[in-house]
Amino acid sequence: MNATLTQNLYENLTLDEERALYGITHATVKSCLFDGPADGESALKEASDITVTDCNFRLRYPLWHVHGGHMEDCTLTDTCRAALWYAADMTIENSTLGGIKALRECDNMTLTGCEIDSAEFGWLCRGVELTDCKTKGEYPFFMTRGLHLKGVELKGKYSFQYVEDCTIADSYLDTKDAFWHAKNITVTDSTVKGEYLGWYSEGLTLIRCRIE
Repeated sequence: MNATLTQNLYENLTLDEERALYGITHATVKSCLFDGPADGESALKEASDITVTDCNFRLRYPLWHVHGGHMEDCTLTDTCRAALWYAADMTIENSTLGGIKALRECDNMTLTGCEIDSAEFGWLCRGVELTDCKTKGEYPFFMTRGLHLKGVELKGKYSFQYVEDCTIADSYLDTKDAFWHAKNITVTDSTVKGEYLGWYSEGLTLIRCRIE
């Protein structure tokens, strides 16, 4: 397929240089591969109002400080470390998020239909919503506030530690520990499987749940 590079459309490109699309705004990035011998970091750092579809990210730190964006049908491989940090107001749909620390210190992030396999996922965020997602990793959502999960299948070890103001519905939580030091948590119509539940928590409410 022919590569396209204009001010507002970046399509069918292979990009491996440092900060390849740094600071782009009001733009679409489509069917691009972020990989190559230059091994450049921070491909879309400081971008805003972007749409990213059908892209494959294999390099580090691609989406730091992105403000306003939509990502769909993308793959962030296990070599794509720390992909989304300090981002805000983004939606992510039908995408695969691999690599350690995929989401950290972000605001108002909405994920739907995603597959997540990331250690230390979702730390120190404010306003995160997951719907119909599968997620796997240690210490997911550590110290996040304003967390809402629906239809989520979670496989973790030390989940929701120090989380505040969280709702979980219609979900399956398989986690060794859950809700340590958590505050204001409501879990409805869900299964919670694990060894240790709710140590030092405040305001933990479970409604029509199965506890294994």
